[in-house]
Amino acid sequence: MKNLVKVFRALGDQNRIRILKMLEEREMSVGELTEVLKISQPSASRHLIQLREAGLLESRRDKSRMIYRLNRQRGAGYVPALLDNLAEWANQDSTTKQDHKLVKMILRNKPGNPSTIKP
Repeated sequence: MKNLVKVFRALGDQNRIRILKMLEEREMSVGELTEVLKISQPSASRHLIQLREAGLLESRRDKSRMIYRLNRQRGAGYVPALLDNLAEWANQDSTTKQDHKLVKMILRNKPGNPSTIKP
């Protein structure tokens, strides 16, 4: 029961729901998330820690950056089903639709992206 309460507390913030929605697209760094959310890096990190502790996210280190992705492992219990439902509910929200557009724009303008490399 404690884990379920942790999950629902983690879902009790608009920015954390937006983060989950953005991570449906692909894994992202803290910097990429702050660019879309328009919040400070420490604030984004606190949100990410809460989501990770609730079992909703996984993280890995890539040199000096932390990269986050949704936790869709079977051993995560009810988390994958909850994330699937959340995705459907959040698709109706105009803020998450705008976030989706911003994520695509950030990815297009990211150095190393094939569309930004000139021949």
